[in-house]
Amino acid sequence: MTATMLAGRLDVAKGAFAVEEVPVPVPGPGEVLIKVEAAGVCLSDVHLIDGTLKPFLLDGDKVTLGHEVAGTVHTLGEAVTTAVGDRVLLQAGETRNGRLYTRGVDYDGGWAEYTLATATTLVPIPDELPFEQACFIPDAVSTPWAAITGTGAVRPAEAVGVWGVGGLGAHGVQLLRAVGAFPIVAVDPLPAARDRALAFGADAALDPADPRFTEQLRAATGGRPLSAAFDFAGVAPVRQQAMATLGERGRLVLVGLTDQPLTVTDGTRVSYLRQQILGHYGSDGQDVIDLVALVRGGRLDFARSVSGTFPLADAARAVEALERKEGNPIRLVLKP
Repeated sequence: MTATMLAGRLDVAKGAFAVEEVPVPVPGPGEVLIKVEAAGVCLSDVHLIDGTLKPFLLDGDKVTLGHEVAGTVHTLGEAVTTAVGDRVLLQAGETRNGRLYTRGVDYDGGWAEYTLATATTLVPIPDELPFEQACFIPDAVSTPWAAITGTGAVRPAEAVGVWGVGGLGAHGVQLLRAVGAFPIVAVDPLPAARDRALAFGADAALDPADPRFTEQLRAATGGRPLSAAFDFAGVAPVRQQAMATLGERGRLVLVGLTDQPLTVTDGTRVSYLRQQILGHYGSDGQDVIDLVALVRGGRLDFARSVSGTFPLADAARAVEALERKEGNPIRLVLKP
């Protein structure tokens, strides 16, 4: 008799999501079966369910969601040297035949009691790091980290702006402080999000709709233009406002996703000041490993990032809560 488990499955063709009973997968050569202890609920998951995002490399019409996953090694496939019981998080994707496949998008992810993982995608985590905090380091933390340290190349003492202080932006503020950016100016229309930005280390938090926005920004930076601006919101008007705040060689880094056109209102200014508009997506495996090391060393703490937990059976409710921004969450976590 085949063992079964619960899994949050998306029927891509029908746009239907449901928690279903499915067979427990069996690890093949080079694979391990992970007992999932925690899995993050990301806005990308919401967009997969509503059809805004589509899997391009999925074999079939159904996929188990969840690209932010942490758990314990349960069963080893052939030629695997890791130990049963090891505490691990899973990289959010892997390269196969020269193409990047994303967990929970192009192949089954971790919204399940158990999930398969290629052994090379396991990242050990220390005993003192709770699974609920470890699971979302891939993506919710590693994406802004890679945007800041890689794409945006932020240097200490640079004036930086963060537009959108949600799941990515809140970590962006925390990480910018860790790398020495100053001042850090957070921009969000929600008062609760601005308060959170200040708690996470922003030097100022502004309302983008305030008529005195430009004046307030100038006061926060001591009159300096921004060296880098990060759009974590994925909203077209944000990009125009952020672009106008940049100085010479300023970088606008687009992290939030939108299918709306990107408009540059003053192309001559952009060229004259040699500014850059940089797209950003995801992170590299080493980014996740580095972040775990920083947590282990006491440099970073993500305890404040867990906004709530839901049983796996209530995954649809967690998606709804995130979509409606109930309680202005940073990260909601599923617990099988």
